[in-house]
Amino acid sequence: MDKSSCPLDGVRILDFTRVLAGPMATALLADLGAEVIKVEPPQGDDYRAIGPMKNGQSALFSVMNRNKKSLVLDLKRSEAVQLVTQLAGQVDVVIENFRPGVAERLGIGPQALRCLNPKLVYVSVSGFGQTGPLAHRPAYDVVVQAMSGLIEATGEPDGPPTLVGEAVSDVMAGLFASWATLAALLQARSTGEGQYVDVAMFDATLASLVTSVARYLFTGRPARRVGNRHPLSAPFGVYQAQDGHFALAVLNHRLFEALAEAMAQPAWSQDARFATDESRSAHEPLLREAIEAWAADKPVADVVARLDAAGVPAAPIWNIEQALASPQVAERGWLHPVHDERLPGLRLPTQPVRFSAMPTVEMRRAPALGEHTDELLAALLGCGQRQLQVLRAAGVFGPASTASTASNEAKEIGA
Repeated sequence: MDKSSCPLDGVRILDFTRVLAGPMATALLADLGAEVIKVEPPQGDDYRAIGPMKNGQSALFSVMNRNKKSLVLDLKRSEAVQLVTQLAGQVDVVIENFRPGVAERLGIGPQALRCLNPKLVYVSVSGFGQTGPLAHRPAYDVVVQAMSGLIEATGEPDGPPTLVGEAVSDVMAGLFASWATLAALLQARSTGEGQYVDVAMFDATLASLVTSVARYLFTGRPARRVGNRHPLSAPFGVYQAQDGHFALAVLNHRLFEALAEAMAQPAWSQDARFATDESRSAHEPLLREAIEAWAADKPVADVVARLDAAGVPAAPIWNIEQALASPQVAERGWLHPVHDERLPGLRLPTQPVRFSAMPTVEMRRAPALGEHTDELLAALLGCGQRQLQVLRAAGVFGPASTASTASNEAKEIGA
């Protein structure tokens, strides 16, 4: 990747994360030019074996570990821990998502590494954070969705609590972790002192439930399941047309007046039942019935065109294929072609923000397991071939057979 004008040019990150939340954070930072050194155990990140698979490569691992380098270390070996302590002096950030207490037991916790490098920003990502009665619990996305109130607030009013169909708790934790890393780096550059950053998936998910939290704090009432409508505003949700569904978003009286005109119902704008957002929400069933009666003989494309012409936010319901194949995605350049001998024609997403001073850069594929081990230890710690051979023989990079397999795979794909 050409990082000459990237926002994070010169930032080096030692990345002990795996699966989704942590790798999401470091992928976003790598997209912006940070050198991300992914430290993996000899068996590799669990995501390397999670499907869907193509030509032996995991889709999820490929997406979440783009633009990174892979360094294999068996942290159960004291020699490997010693290498980590040396590397800590050569990096700006350490990010890990072990369960609380594991990094300390391994000898690579924040206190141990920050003593060696006071400027170091050390970021821990976990399910419930490093403190509190739930800190010890393991957490996956579904667990945090369940305990944050998100699942309870999702679904049809008379239906069961419903899991959100994306790993939103992992993603939110990854976003907050990347944001927190940048904030801590900015302060470190100003003060010369790094710090410890504690990111919890639970906290990050709660922070993203803005309508549920605001409603409860002001009314004392928890969010309820409302199906395909906004919990507070109306008409705001998904509605039925002749050949499918469309989304509609009316958040103020001006937009409601425009909707009324588009539907040939000008009297609605003077109806007391629809005078405010709260009153419209209270009469949502009446509005839904009228809107769906109006749209019943019209194709979705016609409904959306009429509402769009009237200045009312509306949209067809796309699937992911339609979204990714849209001219909008093509124009914004969110999907990038990536050269990978293992996956011909590979395209990967990048971070979604456009920077005027950041040129288009060539993205790198996810690394093979241990692909950069020798290169990184030689460049950063001055390890020569003899020392690398000694470390390999001692099992620092895993059993000899595992280390050899990783090295051969890297060579086969042109590393």
